[in-house]
Amino acid sequence: MLGLMQNQPLLISMLLAFAERHHGDGEIVSRRVEGDIHRYTYRDLAGRARQLANTLDKSGLGQGDRVATLAWNGYRHLELYFGVTGSGRVVHTLNPRLHPEQLVWIINHAEDAVLCFDMSFLPLIQAVHAKCPTVKTWVALCDADKLPEGSGIPNLVSYEAWIGGASDQYVWPQFDENSAAGLCYTSGTTGNPKGALYSHRSTVLHAYGGALPDAMNRSARDSMMPGVPMFPVNAWGLPYGAALTGCKLVFPGPAMDGKSLYELMEAEGVTMAAGVPTIWQMLLAHVQGGKLKFSTLTRTVIGGSACPPAMIDTFREDFGVDVLHAWGMTETSPLGSVSTLKNKHLKLPAAQQMAIRVKQGRAICGVDMRIVGDDGQEQPWDGKTYGDLQVRGPWVMASYFKGQSPLVTDQNGVRWFPTGDVATIDADGYMQITDRSKDVIKSGGEWISSIDIENIAMAHPAIAMAACIGMPHPKWDERPIVAVVTKPGAEVTREELLKFYEGRTAKWQIPDDVVFVEAIPLGATGKMLKTKLRELLKDYKLPTS
Repeated sequence: MLGLMQNQPLLISMLLAFAERHHGDGEIVSRRVEGDIHRYTYRDLAGRARQLANTLDKSGLGQGDRVATLAWNGYRHLELYFGVTGSGRVVHTLNPRLHPEQLVWIINHAEDAVLCFDMSFLPLIQAVHAKCPTVKTWVALCDADKLPEGSGIPNLVSYEAWIGGASDQYVWPQFDENSAAGLCYTSGTTGNPKGALYSHRSTVLHAYGGALPDAMNRSARDSMMPGVPMFPVNAWGLPYGAALTGCKLVFPGPAMDGKSLYELMEAEGVTMAAGVPTIWQMLLAHVQGGKLKFSTLTRTVIGGSACPPAMIDTFREDFGVDVLHAWGMTETSPLGSVSTLKNKHLKLPAAQQMAIRVKQGRAICGVDMRIVGDDGQEQPWDGKTYGDLQVRGPWVMASYFKGQSPLVTDQNGVRWFPTGDVATIDADGYMQITDRSKDVIKSGGEWISSIDIENIAMAHPAIAMAACIGMPHPKWDERPIVAVVTKPGAEVTREELLKFYEGRTAKWQIPDDVVFVEAIPLGATGKMLKTKLRELLKDYKLPTS
């Protein structure tokens, strides 16, 4: 027997319709590529998204056709998020930090029909457009009078001219909620990038899950700044979650330095922000250097890579800002877990609470997770036993776009996505990443967590960034070394840093050496590239004594 409820598909257009109807005067603030501040409302966003939908209909694009974006965080990019998906097409966010040849491969693999780009990426488009035969229309996200002459790009049109003549009256179509909505490729550190193809259903459910109190706890009372760019994993789904809750949106545009972020936060009363650790390092350096404070910021979501405990301490103790440590990946839309305390933890001493906060947290309802050993059997949730992390859920990918399914099947026939992370899970369900499976250091048959080694180095006042890798050893197979970047004007010796590890980790886990480098190689999404670090240190030899 079926329930007697209305059957309304979960579509992204419903998020925008809700925001327009119930939060129509909610603000959306953007720092534009031109440098000025643009302001409008959810009501304005909805009208312009409908103009875009009419334009796409008129252009003859079919359902499921891909519209690519190469753009910073801003209102026009937001219109593409909703107008493209709401009309039944697929928004494909491209990462401008990728190598041009990778971009060409991705555009051709996705068969993008339209590509919309910010003017700051014009040189990149000029370098790749001739190699992208599927793209029939190139759209510069600018006013008509800002369109460059003699660009050499065929069928180039300004965004404002492209949608300007279209009506803002449009009825969002109804279709299967499992229809494709968004396409995002992994950064492709090994082999060609792989595409994760999100559905309307997965995106809407992810927006609901991310808004939960034990997740990001978003509401109409918030002023939210997505410090994570809109090209990796749909800015962690934050724009869709903003429409669902009606919170104020503050987009930083291309100005992602600490000074620019801080000034915009203060001017717009930002209460919550989200980004990777490297972004917050720049922000904290600016605030600490200027002896500044946050007047409205109460919490920040940090993910993308493990957040050093020292950063959580600094935000909390020095500035009164809670850090929500989160975990996810392209294939999980991305939110999988967030570290928030349970009721029984509230009376614990600060040190014990911190031991919980530094973990990647508890799974959000909708995501199931487990850890398995080399034999594929589930490992106990004791907070000590390591295992390969596997997840499943309605916003977890089943197979790659035009590719194979990576899912594994357990003894009960349940299919799981293997994340490539090594983790522990404690009795309360708190998951903690100890390493990527490819980065785990095995010394004398025992595992050493490179993340733990990095976190200790980052707690030293002279260290700005640290990366731990394993080096071949004739007796122990591998031994850890730590590559570090010192803060400007700070000094620390190899011996001083190694001594800093004493009492903070087991003696046999202390790195064998410290290598001082000018910079740690970073990938297209701000994560450390240990593969490149290993290449840079290919001639390195461990000390013999």
